[in-house]
Amino acid sequence: MTLSSGRRPRPPRTRRRRTAPVAAAMAAVFLAVGPSSAAGPVSPAHPSPLGIGDPLFPQLGNPGYDVTAYDIAFAYHRQDRPLDAVTTIDARATAPLRTVNLDFAQGAVDSVRVDGARARFARAGEDLVITPRALLRKGAAFRVTVRHTSDPRSGTNGGWVRTSDGLAMANQANAAHRVFPCNDHPADKARFTFRITAPKRLTVVAGGLPVHRVRKGARTTWTYRLAHPMATELAQISIGRSAVPRRTGPHGLPVRDVVPVADRARLEKWLARTPGQLAWMEKKAGRYPFETYGVLIAHATTGFELETQTLSLFERDLFTSGQLPRWYIESIMVHELAHQWFGDSVSPRRWSDLWLNEGHATWYEALYADERGKASLERRMRKAYGQSDAWRAEGGPPAAPEAADPGQPIGIFRPVVYDGSALVLYALRQRIGRAAFERLERQWVLRHRDGVASTADFVRLASAVAGHDLSGFLHPWLYGRRTPPMPGHPDWKQTEKATTKGAALPGARAGRHAVRYAVPWAVKPG
Repeated sequence: MTLSSGRRPRPPRTRRRRTAPVAAAMAAVFLAVGPSSAAGPVSPAHPSPLGIGDPLFPQLGNPGYDVTAYDIAFAYHRQDRPLDAVTTIDARATAPLRTVNLDFAQGAVDSVRVDGARARFARAGEDLVITPRALLRKGAAFRVTVRHTSDPRSGTNGGWVRTSDGLAMANQANAAHRVFPCNDHPADKARFTFRITAPKRLTVVAGGLPVHRVRKGARTTWTYRLAHPMATELAQISIGRSAVPRRTGPHGLPVRDVVPVADRARLEKWLARTPGQLAWMEKKAGRYPFETYGVLIAHATTGFELETQTLSLFERDLFTSGQLPRWYIESIMVHELAHQWFGDSVSPRRWSDLWLNEGHATWYEALYADERGKASLERRMRKAYGQSDAWRAEGGPPAAPEAADPGQPIGIFRPVVYDGSALVLYALRQRIGRAAFERLERQWVLRHRDGVASTADFVRLASAVAGHDLSGFLHPWLYGRRTPPMPGHPDWKQTEKATTKGAALPGARAGRHAVRYAVPWAVKPG
């Protein structure tokens, strides 16, 4: 994600193979966050919201099961009306379950079935608490089918985004459950199939590849399926009057973009950059991890750009305002592309591991601009170093960020997780050398592909690649309230004091169309 406006952030056998690793990952989360997340039978007489105890979002996620697949059907009518929906969830119990909690808000529930049999349900906070007819035993596979609505009208905290002619999605960090019932935590990744029925005049595109399209009367049903597991926050569906230009990326990768029909020609110069950006990222981080890629340019005001899996979301104004340098826009495109490796393929085990997503995306954004002679990486890192103590004071250290203010869930996306975390990667490269750092980056995404990983995992792998224990070096950089000395740059000093929370973000466009920090490290303005 990159933020704009300086706003306060508002195949069958495969399924079996991934169950154990994901269950282990969820168990690791439970152990890390303490006994409040312990899984076990819940009394159906007293439905209550649960959570896995993530320090930043304690009520998100649900203990006791691992989702293996979602099949979600939406019927779209108009952007100001709720969508009719059926969400089918395949899961496996990791503990005995008398009830199954799903995260769900902003929709009415008509009925619930568990393995085909009607089940009782109740709402508790932002949980849908389901009581099957019989206890679900540990290890049992089960299917939950929820008939519900999905309401795009209600909100400013994510979920459906109303565009000029339809809808798109922006579910980060905790808003997927505002769209469909789910286990809304990135530690529980699953396969996704989307089936969207809409008026035939509209175009529907979702993450993954198209499976089929069926027209019946005045309406068309579009089906898309993702080939790799995905965190709920990365789901994307676009409904509107859209053009879908196609081209080919490295190794024959299908690249498809989604843009407003009226802007198709105007945006082509930007869309044409993607294959080259893909090739550049592959040289840095290894082969692109998914089955397709593209950019969704929405005529909407979101306040951010977003790395939804295989189809990154961008605001139209980023490309059409005429007030931003071309190199800067391209670097933001690379930021969201880099997330496909860092954050999408390798997802955070807990939200406190967010720095691994945003720090890496910011790193490659900055490196891309540096290698093109447009903005000096060293100059940018030196400025970030000067602000780092202030960022840590305002939002916590990179790997232990403070929770967002109530009602501002994307308030966790503060300066410290953008340039403040890229600074950690710069310090690590300074310590172990460029060659070892580049090996680490490739091994990280290869080892944890399609999975989840933590800060501790990164420290262990960095130590293995470097050939010596780096925990003593990295711990102050990741968890310290003060920024350690920068290797190779003893003259770098802190230059700024802490300001009020909510200052313009470095992973963001500060002001609606101003380059962040007025780009003081830029070599050229164009």
